Amino acid sequence: MDNKIDAELATSTGGIHINTRKAWLADAIELLSSMRFAISLLTLIAIASVIGTVMKQNEPMPNYVNQFGPFWFEVFKSFSLYSVYSAWWFLTIMGFLVLSTSLCLIRNAPKMLKDMRSWRENVREQSLRNFHHKAEWQAKETRTAIVPALTAHLARIGYRFKLIEKDAATLITAKQGAANKWGYIFAHSAIVIICIGGMLDSEMPIHFQQWFMGKVPFDGNGIIAKIPEQHRLSLANPTFRGNTMIPEGASSDTAIIPQQTGVFIQDLPFTIRLKKFTIDFYTTGMPKLFASDVEIVDHETGKSFSSTIKVNQPLIYKGIAVYQSSFEDGGSRLKLAAFPMSGGQAKPFEVAGEVGGSTPLSGLDGNDMTIEWSGFRPFNVENMARNGADVRAANAKQTFNEQFSTDLNKHLGSAGKNANNKDLKNVGPSVQYKLRDKTGQAREFSNYMQSLLIDGDYMFLAGTRDSPADAFRYLRIPADDNDTVNEWMRLRAAMNNPVLRDAAAQRYAARAMSSSVPNAKQLQTQLAESARKSLSIFAGDEKQAGFVAISKFLEQIPANDQAKAADVFMKILNGSMWDLWQLARAQDGLPELELDDKHAHFLQLATGAMSDAFFYGAPVYLQLKSFEEVKASVLQVTRSPGKKVVYLGCLLLVLGVFSMFYIRERRLWIWLKDDAATTTILMALSSQRKTLDFEKEFQQLKIQLGQIVHHGQA
Repeated sequence: MDNKIDAELATSTGGIHINTRKAWLADAIELLSSMRFAISLLTLIAIASVIGTVMKQNEPMPNYVNQFGPFWFEVFKSFSLYSVYSAWWFLTIMGFLVLSTSLCLIRNAPKMLKDMRSWRENVREQSLRNFHHKAEWQAKETRTAIVPALTAHLARIGYRFKLIEKDAATLITAKQGAANKWGYIFAHSAIVIICIGGMLDSEMPIHFQQWFMGKVPFDGNGIIAKIPEQHRLSLANPTFRGNTMIPEGASSDTAIIPQQTGVFIQDLPFTIRLKKFTIDFYTTGMPKLFASDVEIVDHETGKSFSSTIKVNQPLIYKGIAVYQSSFEDGGSRLKLAAFPMSGGQAKPFEVAGEVGGSTPLSGLDGNDMTIEWSGFRPFNVENMARNGADVRAANAKQTFNEQFSTDLNKHLGSAGKNANNKDLKNVGPSVQYKLRDKTGQAREFSNYMQSLLIDGDYMFLAGTRDSPADAFRYLRIPADDNDTVNEWMRLRAAMNNPVLRDAAAQRYAARAMSSSVPNAKQLQTQLAESARKSLSIFAGDEKQAGFVAISKFLEQIPANDQAKAADVFMKILNGSMWDLWQLARAQDGLPELELDDKHAHFLQLATGAMSDAFFYGAPVYLQLKSFEEVKASVLQVTRSPGKKVVYLGCLLLVLGVFSMFYIRERRLWIWLKDDAATTTILMALSSQRKTLDFEKEFQQLKIQLGQIVHHGQA
């Protein structure tokens, strides 16, 4: 007896557990398939998409460090915000959205299909009388005579109908627009299909290979062909999106897929050889068209064919699309003149390099450095006006004493003015490079080959910046009579020669002081000392030089006398600078120049540039002399099996939205019942959406049916 009771209790308890589990599962399915859960997922996807749009995706990690700083860089990195669309949490949300929408379809689609096939014939007369949209008539004819006329009219206006005899009466049940429910099914199916297509084209397959196949991103340097297998993705990889850069005459059979911690090497089933890269320009110098003439060699068959890849005209072969993405330098060979920017030497020496490579630079006051050639551009389209802000002058003026900025500003020449030429112009070639010292510190430079017309004066622009996150600040070196930097370099070297400075001070004093003036010799000695001191202060030291040094010197003078002292100081400096320039030319065996407005203006510009040169931060100025351009095409190589899936989803979405918004389902019932001498006709109309059009349709239908039964509304 006890055993029987225990068995019953166990059965009863187990049943409770089973029912509890079933209830828990039902609640979970109810939640996952609910609209509120789907809307929450869509909201999260929308937020993630906003982040992915605002924040540049898949940039090199140093760019994010420079932009956000070390702390926020690590925070954003932990949430994978630098590659939102391939982040695990984004793909998880997509997966749950697929699950939620699929469950919703599984639950509701069969009911909808059944309802579309149903005629809803189990209605009664009393239930029809409870409808809001109803009408009733009395006819003298029998229902047998009236039914054909009613059904003929319904068929004429697009209704499908069915006749049912029940309860000594005839029921005409009709429907129109039942395809409206296909809109719901198509729209929800489209969401599932588009999400699946998106996940097929995401980096999920690459993540699976990392998790289960031991694939690891490569974060070093080396020859692509020798990179180990764990860093390479095979031809069986179902989806990928990578880039390959091919110089003219070279070939590639791999693509580079960037990751946060390195890159993957994706092998291709064919080799791409770039025969020629073509680029056309608008009259402004902006690129109009660029295309790659390539030869494709199939690895499996050995066959080859030629093709031209243009923007928006990709090459598609073996399920892989090759797009024209951009273009880069493929290793152009450069020849430059290196001008010393410190010391008393002005003679340049030759430097050669290749873009992408490096060149050692030694013998500069004991500073051994390396030039890393990072870029070359054969053309540059520039807007010489940047909303009234001159971004090309080295911003040395910000350190001036505000009290004397007005007095000193008039001596700065065009270095202190705003550019006002608003035309887009091709200003010629430029070279970009980094100077790296033996401690590993580097500074980036960008120099134009030709002089540019700025504010009516021709200038050579030499850009500098401390990090890639900063904008280039430009030193503006005035072009001399021969459109070179030679005279400025000669004057700069003379300024750093104490012997020439003393000689220039003596010459200036002798030229400025007339012998007929009383105490002329004594005054000449004093003026020479003042000129020597002004040149020495302007030449400066390792801490400060130029107008900044003058400003600091003038701060030592009483405030009431500073403005007058600044004016006198600058007059002496400008005068002695002229003599310094002429002595430097004489030292190099060149004739003395005529002191006219043209050369005086050049000297003014040169003085401002020399002051700014203190902030240039480089021991040499590299001027491009000649180049042999090597073009390279950047091609995007993709395998995207989900693309056609997404196209199908988009088609279903369009059909679904059209069906839901433009197809209106209506249900119509007409109940005909014979009385003693008349026939009672009861009509009811129903629709899911009660719109003004529905009200109008009901009124028209009521009038039309009333005319058929030859009677007004009861």
